[in-house]
Amino acid sequence: MTTALFLLGGLVLLFLAGEILVRGSVLLALRLGVSPLMIGLTVVGFGTSMPELVTSLQAAFAGAPGIAIGNIVGSNIANVLLIIGIAALVSPIPCPTRSVMRDGGIMVAAALALAALTMGGVLTRTDGAILVLGLAVYLVLVWHQERRKVQGPADGAGDDAPKAGAIAVAREIGLVLAGFAGLVVGGRLLVDGAVDLAQTAGVSDTVIGLTVVAIGTSLPELATSFVAAMRKQSDIAYGNIVGSNVFNVLGIAGVTALTHPIAVPAEVVRFDIPVMIGVMLLMTVFAATGARLSRSEGAVLLGGYAAYLLVVV
Repeated sequence: MTTALFLLGGLVLLFLAGEILVRGSVLLALRLGVSPLMIGLTVVGFGTSMPELVTSLQAAFAGAPGIAIGNIVGSNIANVLLIIGIAALVSPIPCPTRSVMRDGGIMVAAALALAALTMGGVLTRTDGAILVLGLAVYLVLVWHQERRKVQGPADGAGDDAPKAGAIAVAREIGLVLAGFAGLVVGGRLLVDGAVDLAQTAGVSDTVIGLTVVAIGTSLPELATSFVAAMRKQSDIAYGNIVGSNVFNVLGIAGVTALTHPIAVPAEVVRFDIPVMIGVMLLMTVFAATGARLSRSEGAVLLGGYAAYLLVVV
């Protein structure tokens, strides 16, 4: 009964927090003069990945490398196949060409870098430093390009945008922070209940990391992208997933390895990381064809996730 209440309470809290986060993020983007895509790739994408960071760090220090790396890889697979699949079914997601080429390309390149660094079976502190440096370079690139692209149109549409007063900005930041807090608490409730059920069923750490924990820590992305799709905020929906995937690989894997080297299970190197790269490539191809992710493509992604779970479990 307690597990069921955790699962239900976590689910409700996630979607309420997702609504608050999307609303606050869109207003914050307007007030700061940056694009919603920029906010989706950074503030929302990275913020919704905080549960993955906490979980991977805790697992690494607890001596559960299967959960630490499985959570990162499994979350990225779930982000693409499950979350984008559901969001595209709710509403087709327009994908800006510049973001598909730049951010989609960097997402795939980051996954390839992770594959290369884990070939030896361990992610060292040096590897972690390389990944974190890559994240820093990506952030600088996105910030400069998105600021430059928004400043021109923003000048002409200044009368329609909210005025950027200190109180207004603080209010929108408060909404964003409240949304993040709700996502973290809701995700924690769901993960605790789900892991308890999985352990009772005798499932291994690696499988729990790749499935139960990965899905659970990806629920903030699901809630945010679902709400963004319903509200027709396509830049938030798309940017959230791409930004989260980049942060998972470069930021979470990097920071976790810097603090505690991660032993990578052989099955993750042989199967799950290649699957992660493959689904990222598939998503990028779908986004590039027609400059959007359609409902039929969303259905294909969801079907792919069902097949993945059947193989892993």
